[in-house]
Amino acid sequence: MMTTAMRKTRKTRIVCISDTHNQTPKLPQGDVLIHAGDMTKQGSRHELEKTVRWLEAADFEAKIVVAGNHDMTLDAPFFEQHNTRIGSSHPRWPDTRSSEDNKRLLAESTSITYLENEAATIYLNAKDGPHTCFKVYGSPNVPNNRDWGFAYKPGTARKIWDAIPLDTDIAVTHTPPLGHCDKAVQDERTGCEELLHALHRVRPMLSVFGHIHEARGVERVRWNLESPGKGSLTDGVEVWQDPGMGKKQSMVDLTARGRRPLDNHSRLTRQTYSPRHLARGEPPGGGLSGLPGVIQPSQINATSSSEGVGGEVSGGAKFMLGGAIEHRQGVGASEVGPEHKPDVDADERRETVMINAAFLGPHHLKTTFNKPIVVDVDLPVWVTEDDAG
Repeated sequence: MMTTAMRKTRKTRIVCISDTHNQTPKLPQGDVLIHAGDMTKQGSRHELEKTVRWLEAADFEAKIVVAGNHDMTLDAPFFEQHNTRIGSSHPRWPDTRSSEDNKRLLAESTSITYLENEAATIYLNAKDGPHTCFKVYGSPNVPNNRDWGFAYKPGTARKIWDAIPLDTDIAVTHTPPLGHCDKAVQDERTGCEELLHALHRVRPMLSVFGHIHEARGVERVRWNLESPGKGSLTDGVEVWQDPGMGKKQSMVDLTARGRRPLDNHSRLTRQTYSPRHLARGEPPGGGLSGLPGVIQPSQINATSSSEGVGGEVSGGAKFMLGGAIEHRQGVGASEVGPEHKPDVDADERRETVMINAAFLGPHHLKTTFNKPIVVDVDLPVWVTEDDAG
């Protein structure tokens, strides 16, 4: 097994935002964009089209998006139940043909990775990018929230969050976990307890969410791995002080160069074959064809995004217009098989940074806006400079 010192990593900039509710703000530069839900106010077709145009125009290699409770028409059961108003023959969303039609705006985009209770592995592949990789799990679900989309009852929470794979590096959920960046107006904790337990089990590098506008912020959580059953799941919590005054960015530096590296390492096994092999269908030459869950050359039979083409290809792989390669597995599937252990031991994942990236301020106040939260983090390099050339 590789030691931490042997693993090659590189700084990757991730821009986090949530709860934009039809706003289309200018975004800071970065490699990856994460939107943690509530893109719209009511999920109408017009709102979604506007948001998708904004997202597709944003200049990022990868764009990870989940829905939220306000994006109601993306929740098919909710849409079918609530589209006709009581006592009226007129639909609630007259410009929406079906929930699936709306979902296709996101799912069929050539630059957006839309996740709904599923995981994807992202390989950053742009010529001038960091050439790093990570696994992300996304879910729109929120605890029972009156008549809003993607709501679940307490009794189903454990099943929902048990689906997060163990080798997840970034968890993107609309709801916060209980006790972390989840205080509502009256100092009430509104996050999900079962999500907190799932995050303790998985211990991803980042947990990105929104939903509670008042609780926008960042917490650096150190997990209790010795005796979690006898007390708190955490050993300590460090609350972030936002440096984003004036024209400064709301920055979180988790890199080794920043002198406070995150005590957590990606659990993806490092890949050594070239993006050129992926694009051309050539053998990788690295003897990795048996690795579970990895994009294999035989699965790639389309032109790479570096030539200006983005779209679905066979084998669950998708070249994104921004330069990234997206690969999906089944629900809850892990990239780490019994014969191919990750580069890190489980106890090397000691910390998770919790990020509530709500863009809109509190509902009860005059409309205010927060800055997107920019995170620099060291992620594993999956190709060398020679491969990428």
